[in-house]
Amino acid sequence: MTRIDFYILREGAAETGGPVMTACKLCEKASAGGHRIYARVPDPALAEDLDIALWTYRQGGFIAHERHTGGTPPAPLPAVLIGNGEPPDSHHGVMLNLGLDVPDFFSRFERVLEIVAADPQGRAKSRERYKFYRDRGYELATHNL
Repeated sequence: MTRIDFYILREGAAETGGPVMTACKLCEKASAGGHRIYARVPDPALAEDLDIALWTYRQGGFIAHERHTGGTPPAPLPAVLIGNGEPPDSHHGVMLNLGLDVPDFFSRFERVLEIVAADPQGRAKSRERYKFYRDRGYELATHNL
């Protein structure tokens, strides 16, 4: 069964990169553990921000990634795919959800990482997602950052 982790950003987290930098840290940790990550990012501007941040996240390095628009990604497979639609079969280990809703395909993943933004709308939508997962019996964990 899919494990769901909520990463709760504290007030003022926007000054330190907010959801995008938190996403980079989570992608780095998961990819270092040998996992492939599908970053679901419905907002095109946020997807662009994440794409740029993954290139520049670490001085002297980057996290291998590509934008996914459908189909099977070409080899060699990157550690991270950024997309909004159905994930390819190659990336069902970890889903990083930067959307405000629960995608239909979330249960294909071993783990789902949810970043809880510090703004009121982000918190309210996160509570809805938490309730959705909880009511269906998924294992949940929260991490205050």
